[in-house]
Amino acid sequence: MGMLFGMGHYCRLAGRVVSALSRRQTSGTLLPATRWYSTQTTGNKLQFKLDDRTAHSSLDLFKKDTGVIYRILGLDPSHVQQNPERFQDWAVVFGDGQITGGRHYWEVTVEKSSEFRLGVALVAMSRDDCVGTNSSSWVFGYVQRKWFAMTTNQRVPVTLVGKPDRVGILLDYEAGLISLVDIQNAKVIHSMRAMFRGPLCPAFGLWDGELLTHSGLGEPEGLK
Repeated sequence: MGMLFGMGHYCRLAGRVVSALSRRQTSGTLLPATRWYSTQTTGNKLQFKLDDRTAHSSLDLFKKDTGVIYRILGLDPSHVQQNPERFQDWAVVFGDGQITGGRHYWEVTVEKSSEFRLGVALVAMSRDDCVGTNSSSWVFGYVQRKWFAMTTNQRVPVTLVGKPDRVGILLDYEAGLISLVDIQNAKVIHSMRAMFRGPLCPAFGLWDGELLTHSGLGEPEGLK
């Protein structure tokens, strides 16, 4: 797993690429604990869709809200319904499943994107932050043909992955582990350890192409 180390990273803010160098824990205000999330689970086989109410205006959902596509111009923000759940500055969208315990697995088709982040975040994470830059989110990212694990604005390179068409995310809430899974070889590639202290949801950042989510799955047979 290895320790995370601090380094500058790049996020797209309001259509521009900006350098985010601060090592803050959480810079924004957490949202209230009372939520409208439609699915709550402590068991296995989490079923979720992407929640349009959280999606940045540059992101469009498709295939019955299981896929997301990045559009460089996006929608005019004035044409998007405003609410405190929506990301205004970052190209991020959350899943609508709320996780309060258990072990869960889902997959994401990534073959049509060259820049993205996949993982989980606290349901109440501040919408002022990008996923991976605070202590409320844990993601695996891909940019410039390289993978990394990221939380609290710190990255660890993830090697020996290549660019598979589809990857898995395995979350063990009680064990405090989130893992990137090689589907073809049924193998955990890299794990991050955390202390989850509230409801989580699937989280996605996208700055190129599209992603397609696949939920309601069991773990790959023989996963090691």
